[in-house]
Amino acid sequence: MRKILFASSEVHPLIKTGGLADVSGSLPMALRQQGHDVRIIMPAYRKCLEGLDKIYTVATIKLDGFHLPIEILESTLPDSDVSLWLVHSPQHFDREGGPYSSPDGKDWQDNAARFALFSRAIAVLAMNQAGLDWQPDILHCNDWQTALAPALISDLPERPATVFTIHNLAYQGLYSREIFDALDLPEKFWHSDGLEFYGLLSFMKGGLIYADHITTVSPTYAKEICHYEFGYGLEGLLSLRAKQGRLSGILNGIDNKEWNPETDSHISKTYSVNTLRNKFINKTAIQQYFALPNKDDVLVLGFISRLVSQKGIDLTLDAVTKLLESGANIQLACLGSGSADYEQDLRILRARFPDKVGVQIGYDESLAHQIEAGVDVFLMPSRFEPCGLNQLYSLRYGTLPVVRNTGGLADTVVDATEENRKNETATGFKFDLSTAEALEETLYRTMDLFQRPRIWRKMMMTAMSQNYSWEQSADTYTALYESL
Repeated sequence: MRKILFASSEVHPLIKTGGLADVSGSLPMALRQQGHDVRIIMPAYRKCLEGLDKIYTVATIKLDGFHLPIEILESTLPDSDVSLWLVHSPQHFDREGGPYSSPDGKDWQDNAARFALFSRAIAVLAMNQAGLDWQPDILHCNDWQTALAPALISDLPERPATVFTIHNLAYQGLYSREIFDALDLPEKFWHSDGLEFYGLLSFMKGGLIYADHITTVSPTYAKEICHYEFGYGLEGLLSLRAKQGRLSGILNGIDNKEWNPETDSHISKTYSVNTLRNKFINKTAIQQYFALPNKDDVLVLGFISRLVSQKGIDLTLDAVTKLLESGANIQLACLGSGSADYEQDLRILRARFPDKVGVQIGYDESLAHQIEAGVDVFLMPSRFEPCGLNQLYSLRYGTLPVVRNTGGLADTVVDATEENRKNETATGFKFDLSTAEALEETLYRTMDLFQRPRIWRKMMMTAMSQNYSWEQSADTYTALYESL
């Protein structure tokens, strides 16, 4: 049994912008079930304080770089017995909007100060300096918002072992030298083997340089970030960490209770491997929801995504437009928001093909479940994908994913080659090149197999029998903690 302090800037169900929140809500619970004493530390955003029942003030601390005292609040993660510590600094966190941006979508001007303060609070609790009489064996930090903490405790005696997880290397927390000075960080960190990155302050390097071990959220992404295309200038450092045995990829899991077609209250009709025919009721429901003609023989494609270049939305738009123009027997159900251009492109596609395309701009948790249950195929042509969760949900729901062969998508989807179909391991469709042509070709391959119901049904059953639960990931993390 280990004592683990798990630090994250977002935790589901309290506040979420992406996969980081899902991991931070699920992994600590899975570790707790294995008997570890896990405490989560996160900022006390207004939305979190509103979403929690019982909150107690357990400590007041003074942090470098800020003149007012900070409170540490205590609660528990909803629907669990995992302890939750919230860093309560109203000036930094008690405001409308998301964790990183204002209601108009622009980054908060003071994000560097906000997350430097958060990292300093993490360091104080990790060193048992808040009077709470609890010191972790392991400090597990996540993404750039927590990355200064491993640096701040790196040379202190009796410190916990540190793990730093990269969820998406594209976001590094880069700021000017002036900001470094304004944050009152120790001068010893300003060099290329410290936090300095081509004349800028890199929060991310705090984790990469000073943590005892670095993880990413899939084995393939751990390899990819050691190369120029995915390394964002940090590939040399990451290659060195890999050679030292200090970098590994541990696949994210999914919440099997929340994403379970046998018990899902969001979908029209629950189903299992043994009652697959009930999936067609969900197909009809999704066609009705988007006002598309009810047809069993049409291949319904779905996607749920942030509408950004990383997710290959342009590839989807180009490839699907070509298929629709050629009269292919397909329909498309979309849920997402993001770039105004992509949102507009989707609306235009819907206007051009009103009986083939359904679009909802925004995010709706219930509709996301219904799409996963109702479509035949899930599209994820991402340019890069550290792990990806939607392909895992799709497998669980017998919805075959079409993915680019990258990151976590490469690790979790087995391509429907003839050999993989024969040995009954195929669970979806993969392509290599990040082009609309490669996606279009793969969709033709998908349409061909859809015409062969017996093969398709077998693949659905294989997909649904995969196990990507958090228990497996927690086992791997436990082994890593032990080794440190």
